[in-house]
Amino acid sequence: MEFNELKLKIENLKKETGAIILAHYYTRPEVQELADFLGDSLELSRKAAETDAETIVFCGVHFMAETAAILSPQKRVLIPKLRAGCSLAESITSYEIIKWKEKNPDGLVVSYVNTTADVKSVTDYCVTSANAVRIVEKLPADSKILFLPDHNLGNYIKKVTGREMEIWDGNCCVHQRITAEMVFAKHQEYPEALVLMHPESFCSHDDRILESSFVKIASTSGILRDAAASDCKQFIIATENETLYKLRKDNPNKEFIPVDNRTVCGSMKRVTAESIYEALLYNQYEVKIPQHIQEKAIQPIKRMLEF
Repeated sequence: MEFNELKLKIENLKKETGAIILAHYYTRPEVQELADFLGDSLELSRKAAETDAETIVFCGVHFMAETAAILSPQKRVLIPKLRAGCSLAESITSYEIIKWKEKNPDGLVVSYVNTTADVKSVTDYCVTSANAVRIVEKLPADSKILFLPDHNLGNYIKKVTGREMEIWDGNCCVHQRITAEMVFAKHQEYPEALVLMHPESFCSHDDRILESSFVKIASTSGILRDAAASDCKQFIIATENETLYKLRKDNPNKEFIPVDNRTVCGSMKRVTAESIYEALLYNQYEVKIPQHIQEKAIQPIKRMLEF
């Protein structure tokens, strides 16, 4: 089926079912074109909470659809493709957090939003890459903190805030590839370029990167805003490569270069236009959260959104 025909069928099904399509910046271009709303984790969390749509088709990985289901238990949340996992979210379980809390009863657990509903249910505060520094800075100074699951983001927050934290040893398999040597080598090829880097990157807390005049660290949405606002005409993008589709679309007079052609999330690419159509047509792959988990998991997300 041709894309335009498929798009029309999807639009008709959306009207019939009262559905909205949310998609992450790391999804395929065709999926981004079909989305009613495109965003990063924080933006998608907010949109899931705010929308009046009866059905949310969540184009991303499984923990993201879970977050939408936590925030909107009365709505139907569909994920177009099963087994769209995340190496970062799968690196920790609620059992390990409970054991830490038993040893640290007064400690605070700060979880990156890239975690399962089960993990969120035993978390004190959720954060995203966009608001993590701000939230950690506001936590009581005498509280012991466990930050999880991304050690790169955790070490970046620790370096920027000066806050002592225990940091879980998980990582995003895409951003873990991005080294300081890779960044500097690419910048040698394009010396006039500004490097825009995600804080999940392996080198985000490297002093050489933090002290560099040509590197700016930001969330995915922050990268898009910085690129649009900058007078620079050339950028090296150190995050998942599909972000370049939106960057190039929004900034046709600027050049965007991937820091490495291998920074690709295979799980995000599982969702296709066809799988969105099938999800709506057959009302399939609904993400359901047990009520006792949902009631606990929503609390740290609410605290995050209040910030």
